[in-house]
Amino acid sequence: MSSREEIQVDWLTIVLYAILVILGWANIYAASYKIGQEASIFSLDLESGKQLLWIGTAVVIITVLMLLDFKFYDFIAYILYGLFIAMLVGVLLFGVKKGGAQSWFELGGFRLQPSEFAKFATALAVAKYIGNTNGFRFSQFSHLVIVAGIVLLPMGLILLQPDAGTVLVYSSFILVFYREGLHPIVLWILITAIVLFILTLAVENQITLFYGVGALAAIIMAFIYWRRKTFNRTMLIVFGIAIVVCGYILSVDYLFKNVLQPHQQKRILVTLNLMQDPRGVGYNLDQSKQTIGSGGLWGKGFLEGERTQEGWVPEQSTDFIFTTLAEEHGWIGTTLVIALFVVLILRLMMLADRQKSRFARVYGYGVVSILFFHLMINVGMTIGLFPVVGIPLPFFSYGGSSLWSFTVLVFILIKLDAHRGQVLMR
Repeated sequence: MSSREEIQVDWLTIVLYAILVILGWANIYAASYKIGQEASIFSLDLESGKQLLWIGTAVVIITVLMLLDFKFYDFIAYILYGLFIAMLVGVLLFGVKKGGAQSWFELGGFRLQPSEFAKFATALAVAKYIGNTNGFRFSQFSHLVIVAGIVLLPMGLILLQPDAGTVLVYSSFILVFYREGLHPIVLWILITAIVLFILTLAVENQITLFYGVGALAAIIMAFIYWRRKTFNRTMLIVFGIAIVVCGYILSVDYLFKNVLQPHQQKRILVTLNLMQDPRGVGYNLDQSKQTIGSGGLWGKGFLEGERTQEGWVPEQSTDFIFTTLAEEHGWIGTTLVIALFVVLILRLMMLADRQKSRFARVYGYGVVSILFFHLMINVGMTIGLFPVVGIPLPFFSYGGSSLWSFTVLVFILIKLDAHRGQVLMR
C-alpha cells in the first residue's frame, strides 16, 4: 500500500555532486598539464578530455537511474549483487594486471574495474536483507552470519586480486551495522584489534607480547581471586580472552609475513614509522608530503604547480590527485574542498535518516559510510596517516569506473529519497 505524494528531488545534493565533479575535472587537467602545452582541457589526447567523456556518460546514467521506478532497486538488489560477484570471480581468471593487482577487465582501450561497482551492489544487497527480513536483529546469530557474509564475500574475492585499499573501504559497512543495532562492543573489539596489529608489527619479538598478555591476564585473575576468594567464570573468561589475543598476535605475524606482498609490508611499516625507505615504497609518500607542503596557505595558482608539472608524484591524476589540489590551491583550497565533501556527506546522512523504509535507510547509511571511508583513506594516505593504497578520491580521481560507481551510488539514494512519501514505514 502506498500514498501518492509529490516527488521531491533533493537538488542540493545534486548541486554538490556537480560542483565536486567539475572541480575534479579541472584538477585532472592540472595534474596532466605541462608548461607550453597547447592542448585544451577538452582535448581527447589528455586525461581531462577522456574524463569529460566519462562525465557525459555519467549524465546518461543519472537520467536512467532517475527514470527507473524506485521499487526497481529493491527488486534488483540480489541480482546485481550476484552479477558483480560473478564479475569479481571472472576478473581473477580473465582480468589484466595494473599496479600489481588483477582488478580490471580490458576491452580494446577500455578498462572496467568490477570492485568499484560491487560497492553499490553490496550496499543494495545489505539493505535488502536487513530491510526485508522480518524481525531482523544482529543479536540473532543467523541474521548476523548472513549479513556479514554478504560483505565478506566480495571482500575476500577482492583480497585475492589483491587490492587491499578497496578491501578497507568494504570495512565501512561496520558503521552501517552499528547504526542498525550491532552492539558497540564490536567496535571496541575492532579498535583493540587495530592496536594489537600495530603492536605486533612494532615489537620485533612476539614472545615479548605473549609475556605481556600473560602477565596482564595473571594480574587481573589474581585481583579477581583476591576479591572473591574463589575461582569463578569471570576468571575463565579472562583466561579465554588471553588465549584469543595470543592467537590473534600469531595470526597477524603470519599473515603479514606470508600473505601480504613485500611492497605492501613496506608501505605499512613506512606509514607506522617503523621503517624508513625514502627511495623505495616510501618515495610516493615522501613526494606527496613535499608537494602538499609546497602549496602553503594560498597555493601557487591554477596550472602553476611546478612539482605537479615536473611529475614528482606518481599516479597524480588518480590516487594522488589531492596533491595537485594542495599544491595549486594551498591549505585554503583543500579546506574548502574537504568542507564540500563534509557538507555532501552530512546531507546524504540527513537523506538516509528521513527515509520511511528500512531498505532505503540502510542503503543511505551504506552510501555515507563508503564515501566517508574513501575521503578519509585517500586524503589520509597522501599525508601519511594511512598506508599508501590504491583507492580514488570520489569525483576527483581520473577514471570512468570510479566516477560511474560513485554516481550510481549517490543517485540511487537520491531517487529513493525523492519517493520517500510513497512507501509505508517497515
